Amino acid sequence: MRPMRGMGFDFSLGQRHIGGMNRRILIALPLFAPLLLAGGAARAAPQLSAADSADLVRIEAYLNTMQTLKARFLQVAPDGSTAEGQVWLQRPGRMRFQYDPPSPLLLVAGHGLFFFNDSQLNQTTNLPLDATPLGLLLRENLHLAGDVTVTAIIRLPGQIQVSMVRTASPGEGSLTLVFADNPLALRQWSVVDAQLQETRVSLFDVRLGGSFDQSLFVFIPQSGNTPSSGGG
Repeated sequence: MRPMRGMGFDFSLGQRHIGGMNRRILIALPLFAPLLLAGGAARAAPQLSAADSADLVRIEAYLNTMQTLKARFLQVAPDGSTAEGQVWLQRPGRMRFQYDPPSPLLLVAGHGLFFFNDSQLNQTTNLPLDATPLGLLLRENLHLAGDVTVTAIIRLPGQIQVSMVRTASPGEGSLTLVFADNPLALRQWSVVDAQLQETRVSLFDVRLGGSFDQSLFVFIPQSGNTPSSGGG
């Protein structure tokens, strides 16, 4: 059985969780990178230089003052397939990925859960925010220490990348945030699973600040929608 994949999440729940879910939803979602597969080897935290520590302080400050973001996105799945759409992000805990037609996919984060919906199939899957690395980005206060382990810092001309895992569960996968530098600006993230499959999301026409209609972050199942929980 293939996993359900979307925006860097693994919905490979197994028959115990999904029961008689239509097989099409398992094979029609190559955009969804598996992130929650168990058994990934933990990566040792690198020794941080003074420059690394200073950059992490800057990145923390940037992220923790970024309350809202709206942008266009381009998503590249592990198999090279692409999708575009619009993203709204509101910290803490809210996000919406609206895929452009003809894609039937929708991803909504709110109330502690990610909801993935395929409107063509009238089927929905959900899993907890804290069960995926991307949930780190939606924290009210992200501290790059303690229960988060920084596994790499890479500097390129005009760019800085920081990779991280949950300290207690590195097998869930890693999150890499890519920033333009001087000044810092979030431009991309990628998620990599225990099998080293990567999904990248690049942001364009980014707008920070402002307020959003909170209904964007509420998923309301349509009549006949079949829910499935990924929470265990």
